[in-house]
Amino acid sequence: MGKTSKDKRDIYYRLAKEEGWRARSAFKLLQIDDEFNIFQGVTRAVDLCAAPGSWSQVLSRKLRENDEAAKIVAVDLQPMAHLDGVIQLRGDITEVSTAEEIISHFDGEFAQLVVCDGAPDVTGLHSLDEYMQSQLLLAAFNISTHVLIPGGTFVAKIFRARNASLLYAQMRKFFKHVSCAKPKSSRQSSCEAFIVCQGYAPPEGYQPTMKNIMFSEDYETAVAALTAVDRVVVPFVACGDLSGWDSDRVYPLDTSELDPNHTRYVNRDVVAPPTDPPYKLACELKKSGRLNLTSLESTLMAVPTRAQRKEMNRLRYGNRLEEDKKKEIGIDDQLALAFSQCFTAPEE
Repeated sequence: MGKTSKDKRDIYYRLAKEEGWRARSAFKLLQIDDEFNIFQGVTRAVDLCAAPGSWSQVLSRKLRENDEAAKIVAVDLQPMAHLDGVIQLRGDITEVSTAEEIISHFDGEFAQLVVCDGAPDVTGLHSLDEYMQSQLLLAAFNISTHVLIPGGTFVAKIFRARNASLLYAQMRKFFKHVSCAKPKSSRQSSCEAFIVCQGYAPPEGYQPTMKNIMFSEDYETAVAALTAVDRVVVPFVACGDLSGWDSDRVYPLDTSELDPNHTRYVNRDVVAPPTDPPYKLACELKKSGRLNLTSLESTLMAVPTRAQRKEMNRLRYGNRLEEDKKKEIGIDDQLALAFSQCFTAPEE
């Protein structure tokens, strides 16, 4: 059951393993390309925040099938498993040195396409998550101004929320065409979307900088100067075949009856497991029984003994009516007492 739980839940997770993609997010970039044709004529591309590498996989397959000399540079702070045809670079996208190293891999030329599917660890506080994502997007955009050729394309993940129009306005200052795309493989319940910026054309005299506009001294003045035209909402486009797979639907394991092109279900391992996950040490300690739990965690994880389960049943069902009539103890009190005994660590 454990091996198939995700396969049952998410059709794109299953298809990613069947087709050899490292993550389901590969379909998002493929569907964006179907709508905007962002890969046409591209021989130099950059994937920012690349790990685990599904978008780099897409770039490698799609670009190199048309031109074997196509170059793809993947940048991330985290290590990533090897990918054929992809130059991997561990670096910080807020550093000028990273931009210089990217250009060096292109033999001094600029990239024609920059993509970024990075996102911070969400907190559940939507305003904070939106702010953190917008800062990551601006960091990706800043380095793109150093490495992107005029007329190039920039694609990045955004969280559509109250202040998303500010991001649109900022991008419209540098690109001729800005669109908001929602791939079919992106869950409708998610505020995730992708900003597709085409035709890079920076303002005349603009000098690329890593300085974050959010921390500039004249930020309030710059925002106040934006007109209603600059703040207009950009076109929203749904990418992907609307008659295809639904990312929010739960499909049966065997989809051969729904789509003749698919064979019967076969469970598969993930294409590329994490190379050095931060939780690796905790998992090893837990398996060996050496994970130091707090007293509360130890209590909650304790398995009730047979005697404790028997006492719980006696309190739950025995002499219930008589006790209720005497008003000595209520049913809710019985259950509370029973569960408190159940979650008491058994004596060794």
